[in-house]
Amino acid sequence: MSRGSISGARHEGRAPTLATVAHEAGVSRQTVSNALNSPHLLRPETLERVRRAVDALGYSPNRAARNLRTRSSHLLGLRVDAVVEGTANATMDRFLHSLVESSKDAGYHVLLFSSGVAAGDGAEGGLAENLAVAGYDDLLRSTAVDAFVITDTYRGNPQAGWLEERGAPFVAFGRPWDEPAANHPWVDVDGRTGVMLAVEHLVERGHERIAWVGWQKSSFIGEDRRTGWTDAMHGHGLPTSRLSARGEDSVDFGRRAALALLENESPSAFACVSDTVAMGVLHALAETGLACGRDVAVVGFDDSIAAQVVPPGLTSVRQPLEQVAVEIVNLLDRRLSHKPIDEPGRLLVPTLSVRGSS
Repeated sequence: MSRGSISGARHEGRAPTLATVAHEAGVSRQTVSNALNSPHLLRPETLERVRRAVDALGYSPNRAARNLRTRSSHLLGLRVDAVVEGTANATMDRFLHSLVESSKDAGYHVLLFSSGVAAGDGAEGGLAENLAVAGYDDLLRSTAVDAFVITDTYRGNPQAGWLEERGAPFVAFGRPWDEPAANHPWVDVDGRTGVMLAVEHLVERGHERIAWVGWQKSSFIGEDRRTGWTDAMHGHGLPTSRLSARGEDSVDFGRRAALALLENESPSAFACVSDTVAMGVLHALAETGLACGRDVAVVGFDDSIAAQVVPPGLTSVRQPLEQVAVEIVNLLDRRLSHKPIDEPGRLLVPTLSVRGSS
């Protein structure tokens, strides 16, 4: 078939296929596939021949053809894991919407992909590497995205190191907790300062026995937030002994921890590592006949939708996710344009949303 007959087929409404591109370029269909998905496997002259055929025929089965011509997809990859049932955390939802808007303003779009891993799985370092990096390899091989945003920076997560080894640009939402010498760009929220704001607010309301309900000790984020509680309490000369509990991020744990603390230590207020845990504390107060906000104060962390609608409204630390997204996109844009990044780490300060619970 000649080039003229191929053009005639296009005019008749028959879109060019992988086979017609291969015929036009005088190569196999596998070679065309390699040119679209793994161009580094081909010799420059072969790659150029396929590129000319793609352009001549207007072949575009997906964004890969555009990538072949421009070497840029203007897509940022973000892995979204399954939501854990029974939690009140909508942080990822807020962050995702902010990231999409910020990316659009900068000329990018966000490509979501899934690993099939539930959010929080492996948060204590128990997730196999092949699951932790699931999805990334396929996108790298297909050159479908220009860069990645990673959001899980807990202990033992190999995503950052895995992407760095392969030269893939990325920015992390979260500090490199277990690798302080890491020089990849990241943006995070100062959890310690956020909890200190919560404790200061409770102290101003006259509370002295403020309990902490947090995550397990192996959680860097949980311990960072707990430090805010201990530092603020000690700064006011207030006791912390026997006034804290550690466990998983669940409503049930928050409920059980609060019941035990109420029975044994009689706190007048609770500062919680998350809104999910705080919801459990609210359940415990209801079971014991105590009025939230009048008898016992409660403060959460994340300012979820649940915090805004549950009676009487949950006071909660609000992360500046809109600004996080803007900073991440700015850093990605600098990386992709090969501009220097003076400060690879950006730590943002949260605020406190005060409601009836405190």
